Amino acid sequence: MNFLELPKIELHCHLDGSLRAETIIDIAKKEGIQLPSFNKEGLEEKLIAPLECESLDEYLERFSLPNLVMQSKESLRRITFELFEDAARENVKYLEVRFAPLLHTLKGLDVEEVIQAVIEGMREAESCYEIKGNIILCCMRTMSVDRAFEVVEKGKQFLGKGVVAIDLCASEEEGFCHSFIDPIRLAKEYGYRVTIHAGEAGIGRNVLEAVELLGAERIGHGVFIKDCIEAYEIVKEKQIVLEMCPTSNIQTKAVHHYSEHPIYKFHQDGIKVTINTDNRTVSNTTMEKEIYLVNNEFNLGEEDYRQIYLNSVEASFADHETKNWCLTFLS
Repeated sequence: MNFLELPKIELHCHLDGSLRAETIIDIAKKEGIQLPSFNKEGLEEKLIAPLECESLDEYLERFSLPNLVMQSKESLRRITFELFEDAARENVKYLEVRFAPLLHTLKGLDVEEVIQAVIEGMREAESCYEIKGNIILCCMRTMSVDRAFEVVEKGKQFLGKGVVAIDLCASEEEGFCHSFIDPIRLAKEYGYRVTIHAGEAGIGRNVLEAVELLGAERIGHGVFIKDCIEAYEIVKEKQIVLEMCPTSNIQTKAVHHYSEHPIYKFHQDGIKVTINTDNRTVSNTTMEKEIYLVNNEFNLGEEDYRQIYLNSVEASFADHETKNWCLTFLS
């Protein structure tokens, strides 16, 4: 298979983990922001997480630096545009980008301004390239429940205008779902779709609770359903789609080697999996690379890839017109 020419769908990609190093340097110079290095290679050493990370928390430390340059409307528009531009060059046809609006209010922007700027960057890219997209708003599990309500409320006006879903992300602790039942319930009442980071850091039961307590339609990562039979069974029975990110999962030590990644076993057993980058910069990856890695380990056949593409289209939070458009690229 020619992995670059394959049409691709990506459902799990973080905006703040996918900045070009050159862009960080350029914005920092314009805004007078101090960086540990103004050399591209030197900066990438600080941005890219090693495969030898000890944990998810160590991996997440790489996000503090990009956030320094994501505090103005102009920068947020530019960074979003460039992410979609990079994805389009990989032949990604549809991309769902997620970010936590509250992280970008440190210099005076309000949540609505942050969301609007990201949508504008996405729309500009859609007008320039053969790609379509939507936005997922993240609530940080490290913040209070009140802040989650704030994101849900302030993002509501953008539903149907670029925003499609809500997510919970950041450090994963056992039982986190219980704290966020009310804000996620409200989000669903407003019309948000629901995807939840769970089962990324060794706690398969969190996936079970994300589905049962929060009504998750998709799960970010979900690797550790392999160690929780109840979670495995509910994902399979309800056809909950897993947004899997192989390189990221190696870095966070969800698995230790690509050969141990459960993505292909899940796929063979009828669990709906999708292939994603998670963070293009932090994981030093692309969709082309992720597909290549899965193929290299598990000899992904054309029919396997076709099914994963179909899974991704069907599980996307896009409207029917966009889904049908994505299907036209399957030969």
